[in-house]
Amino acid sequence: MQHARETQQDVPMLRMSETPIELELSIHPPTQPEVERGLQLPPPTQDPPETQHQTQLQPEVQLSESGPEHQPQAVSLWMKHRRLLLLLWEVSISAALLGLIYYIHQNQNRSSDQPSTVTPCLSPACQWASAQLSTSADPFKEPCDYFLFTCGSDRITQDSRGRHRGQGLPGHPQNQNGKSAWPERKGERSLREEKVMDRKTMLLQYLREILESNDTAGSSAVQKTKRFFHSCLDTRSIETAGVEPFLTLIQKLGGWAVSGQWNKTDFNSTLSLLMRDYATFPFFNLYVGKDPEEMAHGRNKRYIQIDQPDLLIPTEWNSKTQTSQTKAQTVRPFMATWLRYLALLGAPPNSDMMHVGMFMSLSSELAVRATPLQYRLSKGQLHQRMSIKELQIQAPAIDWLGCLRAAFHPLPLIEDDHVLLHNLPYVVHMSPIIGKWLNNYETSNSAPLQTYMVLNLLHTLMPAMDSRFAERVKNVSVGNADGTAPRWRRCVLETERGFDSVLTHLLSERTAHREAEEMIENIFSSFKSKLHKLKGTNQKSLQSVMTKVQSLIPRLWITSEISGDAELDLLFSTVSVSTPSFFSNYVQLLSLLQKRRRRLLSEPSEPPDVLSVTPLLLGSELLFPMGMFVPPHFHPTYPRAMNYGVLGFLIAKDILHMLLPDIYSQSETVHAVGECVWTHYLTVTEKASRGGAFSLSSAQRQEVWVQYSALQIALQAYHQSLQKRPGDTSISGLSHTHLFLSAFSQGNCDFDPYHEFMPLEPSFLIKVICARSHLCPTSLQCPSQTQQHSLQTC
Repeated sequence: MQHARETQQDVPMLRMSETPIELELSIHPPTQPEVERGLQLPPPTQDPPETQHQTQLQPEVQLSESGPEHQPQAVSLWMKHRRLLLLLWEVSISAALLGLIYYIHQNQNRSSDQPSTVTPCLSPACQWASAQLSTSADPFKEPCDYFLFTCGSDRITQDSRGRHRGQGLPGHPQNQNGKSAWPERKGERSLREEKVMDRKTMLLQYLREILESNDTAGSSAVQKTKRFFHSCLDTRSIETAGVEPFLTLIQKLGGWAVSGQWNKTDFNSTLSLLMRDYATFPFFNLYVGKDPEEMAHGRNKRYIQIDQPDLLIPTEWNSKTQTSQTKAQTVRPFMATWLRYLALLGAPPNSDMMHVGMFMSLSSELAVRATPLQYRLSKGQLHQRMSIKELQIQAPAIDWLGCLRAAFHPLPLIEDDHVLLHNLPYVVHMSPIIGKWLNNYETSNSAPLQTYMVLNLLHTLMPAMDSRFAERVKNVSVGNADGTAPRWRRCVLETERGFDSVLTHLLSERTAHREAEEMIENIFSSFKSKLHKLKGTNQKSLQSVMTKVQSLIPRLWITSEISGDAELDLLFSTVSVSTPSFFSNYVQLLSLLQKRRRRLLSEPSEPPDVLSVTPLLLGSELLFPMGMFVPPHFHPTYPRAMNYGVLGFLIAKDILHMLLPDIYSQSETVHAVGECVWTHYLTVTEKASRGGAFSLSSAQRQEVWVQYSALQIALQAYHQSLQKRPGDTSISGLSHTHLFLSAFSQGNCDFDPYHEFMPLEPSFLIKVICARSHLCPTSLQCPSQTQQHSLQTC
C-alpha cells in the first residue's frame, strides 16, 4: 500500500524527457496457478509470531497439514488476504493509468511544442515580426548575456557587461551622489529612446497609418478627419497663409485697439463668443467632470467645473507669502516675445509697448491668486460646490449664466444649477480686477481687456500659425505645444481633439474584439489565481483586496453610442474641411472641442478614450482600452504565444500595479519572491562573489515581484488559451514556449512610471522561470561558467 502511494506521488514529478519505463508497476496481478493455490484453506489456529509469519508465507504447506474441522476459519482468513491483494492490485492499476495519462499528455504537449511540428504564420504582420525577432538576442542561443542588453539598444559594450539597471539611478544605494555611475555616451540615451517606442507612441503611430491610408470608400466624416490631418501636415500652405487668417478673425470679433480699429464690443459678449466657438478661456478655465464625493457613493453625475486659467505670464510660487509672483529675469524675455508677436500682426511701432505693458500688468494682477494644485488640495479648495446664482454674487463682473449657456448651448442651464470650483479665492479676486480695467476711463480707448482676450486667442491658435509663431511659442510660460515632437505626432493629437469619435470608430473597426476579449478574460483569470496563492501578513487587508477583485468585471472599453458611418456623418454634417487651409480647419476643430465638452456633460456613459493605453477602473468595471491592442504589441494574425508574451505581460503588469499598489505591506510572498529573484541574479552574474551585491528597497522588491508575477500570469493565461483552443502558429520555426519567451524578451521594455524601480532587465526573469526546467524548451545554463548553479524555484 505504501509503495502504491509513493508511485502516485512520483507521477506528477515526471519530466518530459523521462521514458515510460519509469511508470512500470512494481506490483503485478497474480498468475492463474497462484490464484488456484490461494483457494486452499489456511490453518485454523493462531501460531506464535514466528510460526504465523511462516504460515503467511507458505499457505500451501499449512493447508496440507490441516484437518477438515479447520476449513471454515481458513477460508475466512484467506478471503481477507485475497481482498487485500485485490485492493493492492486495483490501486496499482489506477496509479499506472494515471501515470500513463500524465505521461502521454505531457509528451503530446512537448511534441506539439517542437519546432518541427508547429504551423508557421505567413501573414505580413508575422513576416515583419520574424524580421524583428531575428535582430534581437535569443535567450536560448545566448544564455550567458542576453539579459544584459539594454532595452532598445544594440549589443552592449564589453566594459558594461554585468551592469544592472539600478546603477546610475539617482538615489540608488550605489550612487549616493545622485549622478550616473555609468555616464552615457553622447547620443546614447536619445538613440535608446528613439528605438524603444512607448505604448502611447505605438498607438499614435498606428493612428497615423490609419489616417494616411488611401481608402476612399470611407464615410464623409472619415474623409473629413483624414483631410484635417493632411492639412495639418501641409506646412507649406501654412507658411504661405502667414498671419492674414488670424487678422481676418480679429475683425470678426470686432477688431482691437492695437490696429486702431475696434468696434467697442461688449466685454461679456466677446468672452461668451471665445468660449463657445474658439475654446478660449482668458480669465478662468472650464471643463466637465464628476464630484469625487458623489462618486464615493456610487453617483456619476458630471458637473461644469471652473478653475483658474492657464496664465501666459511666467510666475513663481512664494511659499512664505503664499502668492504667485513674477520675476524680472523671466518677464523680460516674455515681454520681448509678445512685442515680436504684435510686430508680426502689424501693430504700429509707437503703440506696441503700451499694449504689451497693459497686457503684462493685467496678467500679473490676475496671477497673484493663482495657486499650485497641491496648495489648493491642502486648503480644501477643490470641488467647492455652489449654484450659478451664488457664483454671480461672489464674482459679479462675469455674466456667468450667459457665458455658460453660450459655452454649452443648447443645453438648458438655469441659475440654480450647481457648478464645482477649484479656486474660489482666485475667482473672487479676479472679479474686481476686471471691473477696475473695464471702468478705467484713462485706458478705455486702449481696450486692455479686449487686447488681453485677443492675445489669449492668439495663443490658442498658435498651433495653426506659421513657423514664426511656432518657434517662439516655447518662450511663453504655459504653452502646450511641444516643439521637439515630430510634426506627424502633433497632427495626430490635434486630430483627436476634434475628431475623437471618428478615430474611436476607425480603431474599433480594426480591433480584433474576440481575440482581445479572450486575452482579457484569460489574463484576469490567471491574475485571480495568482492572488489566491499569496500569503498575507495583513490578512484582513489582503482579504479586502481579494473581495474587491472578485467583484470586478473586466471588459474591452468600447462604445455603443455611435454604431455606424451614418451616425458619424450626421454628427459632423456641419463641419467643412478644406485641405489647403489648416487655419480655418483648426478654428472648426476648436468648435468641435467645445461640442465634445457639451456631450460629456449631457451623456451619462463614459466615452472611450481613444488615446488611452492602460486599464481604467470605473466603478465595478475594469476597462481595457482598444489602444492597447495595436501593433506591434498585438496583432490578430500573430501566434498567440507572441501576443501573450508581449501584451499579455504588459496587461498583467498593469493590473498588478493598479489593483495591488500596497501589496508589499500586505503579503510576505512579495518580499520572499523579490529576494529569491534577486538572489538568482546575483548568483548568475556572480556579483555576490565580487562584492557587487546590495540590498533591494521595498519598492524594488515589489517591482521585481510585480514583473515576475506578470510573466507567470501571462504564461499561465497562454496555457489556458491553448486548453480552450488547442493549436497555435509560430514564427521563425520556434516552439510555442520558445516564441512566448523570446517575444517577451524583446517586448518587455516599457517605460512606465515604475520602470525606475526595476533593478535588473526584465528579460532576466526568463532565467528564473526556466529554473523549472520542464517549462522551457532547453536549459538556460551558461556553458562558459566554470560552476553550474542549482537555482531554486521562486
